[in-house]
Amino acid sequence: TAINLANNGIKYFRAGIWKPRTKPGGFEGVGVEGLAWMKRVKEETGMYTCTEVATKAHVEAALEADIDILWIGARTSANPFAMQEIADALVGHEDKIVLVKNPVNPDIELWIGALQRIYNAGIRKLGAIHRGFSAYGKHLYRNRPQWHIPIELRRRMPQLPIICDPSHIGGKRELVAPLCQQAMDLGFDGIIAESHCNPDAAWSDASQQVTPDILSYILNLLVIRKEKHTTESLSELRSQIDECDNSLIEMLAKRMRVCRE
Repeated sequence: TAINLANNGIKYFRAGIWKPRTKPGGFEGVGVEGLAWMKRVKEETGMYTCTEVATKAHVEAALEADIDILWIGARTSANPFAMQEIADALVGHEDKIVLVKNPVNPDIELWIGALQRIYNAGIRKLGAIHRGFSAYGKHLYRNRPQWHIPIELRRRMPQLPIICDPSHIGGKRELVAPLCQQAMDLGFDGIIAESHCNPDAAWSDASQQVTPDILSYILNLLVIRKEKHTTESLSELRSQIDECDNSLIEMLAKRMRVCRE
């Protein structure tokens, strides 16, 4: 997968060494052993490497393995105790790039608080990842985008890079491309998407993986608009209207199901 991505011009290789799962018994990552594989990726492809950290031990192991970018997942960013532990472990490593995913619940104050803890540890190469928000029941998206929340984050912290995770928002590979374009239309600074050389055989989130060639195709088709985006732009407002419409339709469909029963 790494070689194929590098051949398609991708410069950053993100892979979860430790995988937090909702329930025990699923694939929870290969652990420290995988850090050696990440080193090999860097040596053989020249790509920067990125992995998720959730504890002090994770941070220390990743730093020792010279992982270039650390990201903090949605379950961890929702926990101020865990965020402070990670922040304390990062003191003295101001050169690292750290990305913070939104918490699982739509709480912008919690997201900003997580970012502030990392900033207070001396990290200035800081960014946010929008991966959508969990919601009970079945919906079009695995995680509801609720675009107004990252838009509000941009308003409050205009210098903060915000990256979109279309794989986790969509949960299905066919939704990755339109979500990538929507993120670009809303002025996001980048995309963090999942790719696998054999998506159907992936041990984690197989339904949302795309091959490196498909990912390259999606990225090459993206339209990056040059005009300045503001929170009052028509595209942002239309996205919020679309989100409201989708919620109404889903609720009406649920009501019809209950009526039939």
